[in-house]
Amino acid sequence: MKQREVRAALLGATGAVGQRYVNMLSGHPSIRLEVLMGGESAGKRYGEAARWLFPEPMAEEFAKKIVRVARPESAKGCDVVFSALPSEAAKEIEPGFAEAGLSVVSEASAHRMDADVPLMIPEVNSEHLSLLETQQRTRGWKGAIVTTPNCTVTGLAIVMKPLVQEFGAEKAIVTTMQALSGAGFPGVPSLLIVDNVLPYIKNEEEKVAKEAKKILGKVKSDGRSMVIEPHEIPMGVTCNRVQVLDGHTESLYAEFPRPVDPSEVVRAFEGFRGPPQKLRLPTAPTQPIIVRKENDRPQPRLDRMSGSVPGMSVVVGRVRNGIDDKSLMLTLLSHNTIRGAAGTAILTAELMRREGYVG
Repeated sequence: MKQREVRAALLGATGAVGQRYVNMLSGHPSIRLEVLMGGESAGKRYGEAARWLFPEPMAEEFAKKIVRVARPESAKGCDVVFSALPSEAAKEIEPGFAEAGLSVVSEASAHRMDADVPLMIPEVNSEHLSLLETQQRTRGWKGAIVTTPNCTVTGLAIVMKPLVQEFGAEKAIVTTMQALSGAGFPGVPSLLIVDNVLPYIKNEEEKVAKEAKKILGKVKSDGRSMVIEPHEIPMGVTCNRVQVLDGHTESLYAEFPRPVDPSEVVRAFEGFRGPPQKLRLPTAPTQPIIVRKENDRPQPRLDRMSGSVPGMSVVVGRVRNGIDDKSLMLTLLSHNTIRGAAGTAILTAELMRREGYVG
């Protein structure tokens, strides 16, 4: 039976990440973005309200839309609401949409660590969607809230999945070099970041470790409800802001209970697939992890748009043993506003559609 098109609304439409949704959903084969919502921009045409940040022009279908007030009545007739709201606003606003029967797919951190809220990367933990039955029952609403991770976590968790699943990784130390667009628009003042590296991003290090462990965790039943048992892998995280527009680069060191051969790890990365690839979802890259063999790759400027769906693949390079043959070192790169934000949320909505959670 052919599934019908999903009708979508977007909270926080005029912001930098909101614009990425608009850009990616233009011409989408199964999700039609019908409603754009905002705060101070409400009542204006989107083309006037949004300071467009991309080189390609804004699609005319969106430019002429009137931005609506961010409330459930504005999304009447929609199936899913994408949320690119700041965390504090999301905490107050998103539950109202779920109570109204809408499925909210949120970028915000407000509900990520709630026990009954899935924190999704579709290739990594598609089974976590089963939490929605518990969420709807315990909260008494017909809709749902599903979240996506911090943009730094997304690429890391995708790479960690085969390391944990196939090689039993038991410790990870991560150093990130995060792009300016991860701070939103207008972001970091130029006098702070030009000719500089900022070795601290507020709350980021704690988020990376907690969210990665939840994503890599297992769904279990406590007898009445479905719960996530977080992965216990110890993680040390250091986060830095660097002078790159888009693309988070991360250095990963991991330890294992037995010797690991880098060539076997490379094969595992290249062979890694998840439900989105098997289902051939529109935003799913054919290869979630691309391995570069050159000594000086990945690089943000050259590799952030890699993959069959540009920007949706994580690029890995410099895969090698660390201090001994039971440790591994590598560099990974992911596009923070595509794979780390709008792209994963859209892919999550596509999976929810195919699994019967929306539409």
